Formats: sequence, structure tokens, C-alpha cells
Amino acid sequence: MKLISELMKNSRRSDRELAKAVGVSQPTVSRTIDKLKKEGKIREFTMIPDFKQLGYNIMAVTFLGKQEPENETERTELLNGVNKMERETFICNLCVVNGIGLQKGRMVINLFKDYSTYMENLRVIKALPNVDADEVESFLVDLNDFRNFRILSMAQLAYAMSGQTNATN
Repeated sequence: MKLISELMKNSRRSDRELAKAVGVSQPTVSRTIDKLKKEGKIREFTMIPDFKQLGYNIMAVTFLGKQEPENETERTELLNGVNKMERETFICNLCVVNGIGLQKGRMVINLFKDYSTYMENLRVIKALPNVDADEVESFLVDLNDFRNFRILSMAQLAYAMSGQTNATN
């Protein structure tokens, strides 16, 4: 867990630097990273860009009402619809998950260049198979609002996993 925590803080460090941070040898770090990847505990190495700098101005957290597919055919239709939406539109899905709360059953987090793009894509989301358009609601975040505290960061999770209470960088 300490190695995962260090990778979340900065995955660009060399295995040698990571070894120093966690107090083991470089070969141990290399073997452990390979093992964690094989076990699926590490799904990908990535970076988190500044969405505003990339031209995204809106983040939408969209909640969909409880419209679980009743059978495998409906589930496949929904999955195919989402895959088609991602291939044919400019929707950037950061997260698509099932859950409980707010009388909803699914949450999607998307990024959009502007409000009109959000509205266009909201129509696409509402048209997906097995989605009740009347049960779709969004919470919009203006990424240019200077009052936003933290848009997305793995650092806080990394510090929590390592037992530290506050990220200083």
C-alpha cells in the first residue's frame, strides 16, 4: 500500500526513487509493481491534466434514475448504446457507475467545452436505451470558477492510505 500511495503522489518517479521513498530495493519495487499490475490493483498509470487548460469549461455530474435493465438483452443494449455514444460524440466520460442515493441508480461524470455541448450531449444521454429521460438530473461545475477547491486529485487518497493527514504539495 505504501508503494501504491507513492505512485499516486507521482508515478513518474523512477523505481530507484520509489524504492528510496518506501525503504526497499529497486528490484523489489519493480517486482512489486509488476505483481500489482497482474493482480489488477494498478489498472493504469496516468496523469491528471488541468481540464481548463485543455479547453474544458464544464464538468457535469449527471444522475440517472433507477432504470436497471431487466434482462441481459437490455443490459447489452445499454452497454452498446454507451459505447456508440463514446465513439460518435465528443462526450468525455470520466466515470460511469451504479450506486444508491438521491433516488438515482447511476452517476456519470463528464467534461464539456461549453454549455451548448453539454446540452447536445445531455440529449444523447437521455436517448440511451433503458434510460428514463425524465429521471436525468445534472449538477454542473464551472471549471473556471476560482472558488473551486480541488477538481480531481489522487494525492489526498495517497496521503490517507499512507496514514498521513494532510497533503502539503
